[in-house]
Amino acid sequence: MRLDKFLVEMGLGSRTEVKRLLKKRQVLVNGKIETSAKIQIDENQDEISVNKRVLDYEKFVYYLLNKPKGVISATEDANHQIVLDLLDESARQKEVFPVGRLDIDTHGLLLLTNNGALAHAMLSPKKHVAKVYRAKVDGIITEKDVEHFEAGIELKGFTCQPAKLTILEVNEEQQTSLVEIIISEGKFHQVKRMVQACGKTVTDLERLSMGPLTLDKELATGTFRRLTQEEIKSLKRFGVELL
Repeated sequence: MRLDKFLVEMGLGSRTEVKRLLKKRQVLVNGKIETSAKIQIDENQDEISVNKRVLDYEKFVYYLLNKPKGVISATEDANHQIVLDLLDESARQKEVFPVGRLDIDTHGLLLLTNNGALAHAMLSPKKHVAKVYRAKVDGIITEKDVEHFEAGIELKGFTCQPAKLTILEVNEEQQTSLVEIIISEGKFHQVKRMVQACGKTVTDLERLSMGPLTLDKELATGTFRRLTQEEIKSLKRFGVELL
């Protein structure tokens, strides 16, 4: 890998900015000052340091975002704020992308990574990765609706896989419900359409978990953090390279 590319991927700035670092003799390769941006380095073997700080190369990065409403789960959009706008420069340099999508008005857990093999595995229908949502519903969810979810709701064009619907609260006076829904698919607006098929309307939808990852209660809406080593280890079940 070229030295300037390495420095950019490590979040030290644009190519122009890292060339300034090199020109200022602030970059060392294996203990020796290096000023050329073009030299090839072995990112896994060579020791690269900037201002006496050794840089540990990461091939893959993983971010857990508590996505807010009004933000698009995409890497670019001409009309709306995108989830990448909420992350740091290092994430953008690593070209991370969301694993699956949350609707613009859905909030909660969103995993972003540059590990395409992991994203493919987690989204594969064959893996049956469970996704847990909490939904506020306009209307009273009944035990009949629970059975309807378990049987597999028919939507236009396809029949949903069996899903688990749990009634958490019912407000008879306001005619509203709070429910938890577990699905293993990710069709377009699926949760909202499943509830609509029962004659009710989702008014608020939050994703709480996806596979082994759970939304961090300490993570405020619109903020993010790196996955912990334990969380990364939990992704080993998908059988792909993680580091």
